[in-house]
Amino acid sequence: MKTKIHFIVNPIAGNGINKVTYNFLKQTFNEVLFELTIKTSQHKKHSIVLTKESINQGASIIVACGGDGTINEIASCLINTEIILGIIPTGSGNGLASNLSISKNVLKALSTIKKGKHIEIDVGEINKEYFFSNMGVGFDAFVISDFEKNSNRKLWSYLKSIIRVIRKYDYSNNYEITFNSQSETINPFLFFVSNSNEMGYKMSLTPKASLQDGVLDVIIVPKLSFFKMTLFTLLLLIKKHYWLKEVRMFTSESITIQQNFQGSFQLQKDGEYLELDKNLLTIRLLKKSLKVFVD
Repeated sequence: MKTKIHFIVNPIAGNGINKVTYNFLKQTFNEVLFELTIKTSQHKKHSIVLTKESINQGASIIVACGGDGTINEIASCLINTEIILGIIPTGSGNGLASNLSISKNVLKALSTIKKGKHIEIDVGEINKEYFFSNMGVGFDAFVISDFEKNSNRKLWSYLKSIIRVIRKYDYSNNYEITFNSQSETINPFLFFVSNSNEMGYKMSLTPKASLQDGVLDVIIVPKLSFFKMTLFTLLLLIKKHYWLKEVRMFTSESITIQQNFQGSFQLQKDGEYLELDKNLLTIRLLKKSLKVFVD
């Protein structure tokens, strides 16, 4: 019986050049052994519809061809199933793929899938929304919101979004967080929860995080002076930002965060902006709940 392998492609990811065609795939996957299906997403969240369709069609492997947003949509449908996720990273950040050491070279990424080795990784959950790399409340959420308004999704555009947001960021909003049987009120510059040790562009706020360690890594950064913010940025580049005494880091299997002001909850998950009509987020870890191909 042939192995049914479905490829779901985001045609505008990265530079918009789609190499995943039927003729291209036949170079790697023998048609005697594999039944190949290619689907193309047309808009945001369309990959969810296509993935559910592929599940009903009996696919045993579903390959996400795109960036972290596309991967999130597809992987969210595969949690606690026997279907294995393949990744061909064609986005700009590619945080999850980089953490898993999956090559941006399409042929090498296909080779990883064909070898058949897979692992089970942890998955983060926020009020029934899933994340595989990270989520954040505060500064990074507003940066992502600004970044998504750009047609050019490159590193320079991301840096310009950072500069625009940092000039007008509002530190007055406060939140109550509960973790590891303790509670406190914070009004952070950054509240960042990570499942992996990379957030894209080879940058990391949580260098010790692991996709298989059974805990979430949390970093809280308060309002900093201009000097301390500059120092934090420089230390971040060498992944030593935790040297700054104001930076707090801890691990937990679950966290709740309640906002003490009116309005929807604004956050980012896996580099995508999200608003939830809630004032309380429950963040928890689903241990070893997703199968994914690795080298």
